[in-house]
Amino acid sequence: MTKYWRSLEELNDPVAFKKSEIRLEVDAKRAVTQKAAGSSRRDFLKTFGFSVAAAAVVASCKRPVDKAIPYLVKPEEVTPGVANYYASSYFEGNEYCSVLVKVRDGRPIKIEGNDLSSVSKRGTSARVQASVLNLYDDARFKTPLKRGEATTWEAVDDYITKKLAQLNQDNKKVVLLTSSIISPSTQKVIQQFQERYPVVEWLPYDAVSATGILKANELSFGSAFIPDYRFEKAKVVVGFGADFLGTWLSSVEYIKGYSAGRRVLEKGDEMNRHYQFETGMTVTGSNADVRFPIKPSEEKTILTALYYQLLQAKGSMTVTAPASPVDINGLAEDLLANEGHSLVVSGSNDVNTQLIVNAINQLLGNYGNTVLTSTTLNTHQGIDADFETFISELKNKTVAGVLCWGVNPVYNHPKGSELKDLIAGAELSVSFSDRKDETTAACHWVCPEPHYLESWNDAEPKSGMYSLAQPTISKLFDSRQVQETLLKWAGEETPNYYEYVKKYWSEELFKLQNTYTDTRIFWNEALQKGVFEPEKASGQLTYSEAGLGEALSAQSESKGWEVVLYESVGLKDGSSGNNPWLQELPDPVAKISWDNFAAVPVKWAEENGLQNESVITINGVELPVFIQPGQAAGTISVALGYGREIAGKVGDGVGTNMYPFVSVENGARKFWVAGADVQTTAKTFELALSQTHHSMEGRPIVRETNFSEWQIDPRSGNELKEEHEKHDVSLYPAPEFKGHHWGMAVDLSSCIGCSNCAISCQAENNVQVIGKEQVRNRRIMHWIRIDRYFSNNPENPEVYHQPVMCQHCDNAPCENVCPVSATPHSDEGLNQMAYNRCVGTKYCVNNCPYKVRRFNWFEYVKNDAFDFNSNSDLGRMVLNPDVTVRSRGVVEKCSFCVQRIQEKKTAARVAGRKVEDGEIQPACVQSCPADALVFGDLNDPNSKISKYFKNERNYHLLEELHTLPSVGYLTKVRNKKS
Repeated sequence: MTKYWRSLEELNDPVAFKKSEIRLEVDAKRAVTQKAAGSSRRDFLKTFGFSVAAAAVVASCKRPVDKAIPYLVKPEEVTPGVANYYASSYFEGNEYCSVLVKVRDGRPIKIEGNDLSSVSKRGTSARVQASVLNLYDDARFKTPLKRGEATTWEAVDDYITKKLAQLNQDNKKVVLLTSSIISPSTQKVIQQFQERYPVVEWLPYDAVSATGILKANELSFGSAFIPDYRFEKAKVVVGFGADFLGTWLSSVEYIKGYSAGRRVLEKGDEMNRHYQFETGMTVTGSNADVRFPIKPSEEKTILTALYYQLLQAKGSMTVTAPASPVDINGLAEDLLANEGHSLVVSGSNDVNTQLIVNAINQLLGNYGNTVLTSTTLNTHQGIDADFETFISELKNKTVAGVLCWGVNPVYNHPKGSELKDLIAGAELSVSFSDRKDETTAACHWVCPEPHYLESWNDAEPKSGMYSLAQPTISKLFDSRQVQETLLKWAGEETPNYYEYVKKYWSEELFKLQNTYTDTRIFWNEALQKGVFEPEKASGQLTYSEAGLGEALSAQSESKGWEVVLYESVGLKDGSSGNNPWLQELPDPVAKISWDNFAAVPVKWAEENGLQNESVITINGVELPVFIQPGQAAGTISVALGYGREIAGKVGDGVGTNMYPFVSVENGARKFWVAGADVQTTAKTFELALSQTHHSMEGRPIVRETNFSEWQIDPRSGNELKEEHEKHDVSLYPAPEFKGHHWGMAVDLSSCIGCSNCAISCQAENNVQVIGKEQVRNRRIMHWIRIDRYFSNNPENPEVYHQPVMCQHCDNAPCENVCPVSATPHSDEGLNQMAYNRCVGTKYCVNNCPYKVRRFNWFEYVKNDAFDFNSNSDLGRMVLNPDVTVRSRGVVEKCSFCVQRIQEKKTAARVAGRKVEDGEIQPACVQSCPADALVFGDLNDPNSKISKYFKNERNYHLLEELHTLPSVGYLTKVRNKKS
């Protein structure tokens, strides 16, 4: 039987590992008792009898008093207690998603995906889910600022319009430095602004750019663009350093397509095969069927060898292909057997590497099928060489003014410290940021823009695919949309960006459709749906081999240690560094939160006596060590997005800023370091590691098989289920549900472990942030966790992701032991929690074999010791009023979003109909970008959930305990070559 392990300590010595976990748990509990005692444990024990009783009284009786003020005049569109949903668009950090915003009593509280969008297709990411919390960030600016002091918009407009006019008259350049702008109406505003001030140059800038792809396609196709990758059409997917399931380009869209190709439910279903070449273990690599750990310097060599090997196989070349550092013969065979149905992508920012990728896709006939040039992705527009020119012009005073919008180069550019002084020394420097950041601190003027949930906007994330954004709440502070500011400075007296967007759509986009004859109906329909996607004539661009010869001959040399800099799934480029939900989200692979770290190879760590939390230096910078199975030999991986100095109370000083390690070569930023100086130290640094909190005691909860075996026997990998069914004997009476019986299924072949569900659940159910110290004390509060297991060779293991939430057992072990009946079982199969009954004995926690129940050790709301979003009136505006905010001493857990169940049941009852299958969706199910979760009524034999439970891949965790969980798992299927 395959051995599965969560950490190297567990693999090497399971017994000692378990003892250490128990010791750490005891130490954590002892720390709480000592802290409560104030002076000693003895003093605590003296008062133990009283304090337990007091906790019971406080937990069950005393509640904070919340004052409610009724409407004097109720807004027409607001019905107290009933949510409104508004279609909008999310675009931040080069990530786009069409969304629906849930608004309760005028407050946006939850983000959902818009299923009408063909780009994001109802999916979201953890970052999209957490974006609602950014609206209620205390670090947001409340008014315009002049050199750090509050001022008025009148003063801002008066000074800056005069200054712009002066600079324009003196013919001194002003640069409008923005993030990539995907809004067509905003682009028109910028053009209008430039017409008024011809000295203004518009310069898009991306913290993590796609210059390599843009410039390569300019050579290959005559246009700088990012193609439309169609993962759902690919039978063979090959990734080179591209974390396309995590952070690369359009990850939510790619997850949808990729996971659709992994879904096998019935005989005859096909499954794609995924090869991944990468340095550190990423979300994408952890899901690959075949993974190759490589140095970044080897990537181009392997691609060159693959290209020549494919040419030889097709009879187009007779010379011997160059040697590859890894065996790619099987890959070449697979690609040739699936010409036109394969896809090769690279995350490299090197133009030569991307030119070879283009040549391989062209050779395989992928253009027009899995790679479309007729549709382009618009989310990355920055060209690195242009920004380097900008820096030179700032130095020589050619640029006299800088207007910064949606960018933070002082933090995320390798020359950030130099840029800080240059921007501060410019004649005019303006920031349009809505919150504190490093670049804003260097600017003379701050003209705060509203949050995207307070704004009008539109977007064209892909050519010919449009969406709208609309305000879902009145502006919380004295902010103004940048578009209106630019129009004001361009001479319009009372600019109204809403009217501007509406006019643009009525004049420019209306003519692209032939459904509506009235522009008002067209506008209202588009606003309601949130998207407009007219039919577009397809036409592929012509491929050229321009630059390919030079690219193939360019050499890549390995020089000692190579350090890869990557975007983390939680913080990405770091723009949301003050978001506590994202800071506390465990990394999907390492399971570490609240810090970045140096992921080092297993063998090197053993040879040098390093352990997790040891400290090494990389070019003199200290970083804590995490020994990462799967890390390529001679390499280290470190996440970007950390080390913010000016972010807010949550993000300041968390982790280490690695952007200074980025270099610029051949006009493009290089996100890996060659020849790094790596030294060990005797220091240690504490990390918040959460994967080892909950032990399954080595029991067989992980089940998997290979696609070829599953085709022969659909029960392959699930043989234990049949063994357990033979001994299906219980002292419990058989449960009977006459109405509904709610259940959930998890398709482990589709689940990629992205952790979107954890943040979605946190937003929906008011799950509290507890901070690094308490995470280390094994008290992370997430109601759904993603367990990550390794198997086989630690140097390059296979990875298994398994979402675990409350299993809602029909024979629930937690229910029998509660002395106050705080955890009853409903007549619809839900394991419930009556919070006002719970007295915190934790008997249920101890008796739960799945370790999914959470205990509130402290009061996390209105507590200065936990100074996160729930410690301010502004931050608490995100709380869902349909869900109780739990107090200290209370146990909590997944409820299958019972509030959503009741809402849909009530709506169906009022309408005089039955609840439809799929109508009820818990937060995790609704937002899952991989469609890996299914929820429904097990008493309905035709429901999707019933069909999943009847599937021969379905099994339950710890079936031998006969707890009868209402959560089923479909055995993971890999597609390795037999």
